[in-house]
Amino acid sequence: MKHEAISVFDMFKIGVGPSSSHTLGPWRAAQSFTRSLEEKKLLEEVISLEVLLYGSLAKTGVGHGTDIAVQLGLSGDDPVTFEVNDIDAKIADIKAMNRILLAGRHEIEFTPTDDIEFLVTESLPFHPNALTFLVQFKNGETLAETYYSVGGGFVVKEGETSGNFMEVDLPFPINTSDELLHWCRSTGLSIHEVVMENELAWRNESTTRAGILNIWHVMKECIFRGSHAEGYLPGGLNVKRRAAALNKKLTAGKTYSDYDSWVKEIRSGGSHFNYILDWVSCFALAVNEENASFGRVVTAPTNGAAGVIPAVLQYFVLFCNGDDENKIVDFLLTASEVGSIFKKGATISAAMGGCQAEIGVSSAMAAAALTESLGGTQRQALMAAEIAMEHHLGMTCDPIGGLVQIPCIERNTMGAIKAITASQLAMQSTPDFARVTLDSVIKTMWDTALDMNSKYKETADGGLAVNVPISLSEC
Repeated sequence: MKHEAISVFDMFKIGVGPSSSHTLGPWRAAQSFTRSLEEKKLLEEVISLEVLLYGSLAKTGVGHGTDIAVQLGLSGDDPVTFEVNDIDAKIADIKAMNRILLAGRHEIEFTPTDDIEFLVTESLPFHPNALTFLVQFKNGETLAETYYSVGGGFVVKEGETSGNFMEVDLPFPINTSDELLHWCRSTGLSIHEVVMENELAWRNESTTRAGILNIWHVMKECIFRGSHAEGYLPGGLNVKRRAAALNKKLTAGKTYSDYDSWVKEIRSGGSHFNYILDWVSCFALAVNEENASFGRVVTAPTNGAAGVIPAVLQYFVLFCNGDDENKIVDFLLTASEVGSIFKKGATISAAMGGCQAEIGVSSAMAAAALTESLGGTQRQALMAAEIAMEHHLGMTCDPIGGLVQIPCIERNTMGAIKAITASQLAMQSTPDFARVTLDSVIKTMWDTALDMNSKYKETADGGLAVNVPISLSEC
């Protein structure tokens, strides 16, 4: 059986909200398409370009900023480094001029309202998140390339395999939790140590550690920024940000000037249950309010679920003596491996599996990482992941107005709290007596995804999206 090699930096990607599959994926697909034109020395031969969005991308693409992401990707901008405050101006400029600079160097006529088509009644068989780029060249010839955004910012080009099989020779190839546990038992290594050994197939340990700490830096900056940003989220639903108000209430009478002094004040507030619960909710709300505002976030493993792991990790750092770089690196290594097992055995795409594939997976990742970080065994960590997912099974994705706001933002707080609860349960349990394994719950999640009605898979065609009477005139 082939083993798909997935790195920690595949599961955790720095990007821009609001959606990994509907924003980051299409952005990357557009970048990939222009690169392919450059490699074929055809970029400067292009005279016209049309983008076709299918399925879930078409139905919720406006709310998820798919059209914006595609234009930025075609322009040669990168989601990791592009200044998010410049997005509106860049898109307005393309619209005003009806022209786009492909890959930042070849200008053609381009009218977004005409040249980006939302084919809401059409889907392609491989995956609901599909987009096709059609170009015409100066000599009259045409070219079409189709890409699929398969969740978590992963992109597959039509005709290519889904993932990079055997690109590297991993010392511990893993597809299932049983295989992960086998390597832990046979080597005596913890989960994070097994993962680090695999990461050495790509790069040296110091580079991996530096990259993971940068991931954490982006996460905590996002938490801090979101905890102090007030106002309403974009998109027309008039959803008011809540993290800043909650932060202000919890820090009343305290003074601070930056992230470090902020967390010092948070710690000084004590450790009673309600206080910690409020802070975990605040952290998760902060990240996903930033995500909904086209802010810079870490896909963990998706943008819609980007607040769960940062909130649980921040909880570990502030309230569980986890403020240590080694512990933070280990936490994210363990979380990434659990996420990769879900991706291989099921899906991390809401368009394929509903919200269980996003919030559910992120909660399982956080639960396993927290458990091992608190001293739990490998089996207890995997048990925690199983518990977290078991209680997300069947969760639908029904975003109101196609926006990553309701119910997505609150669901991140629930996913974070469930992860902590799952960890506590696993730490107080003996895995020998567990009747459900992580692999069995992953299979069940996938079976559930296959049975789930398509209207509950990120289409805004069912559930809250059709039962909440809110004016969407501006969406």
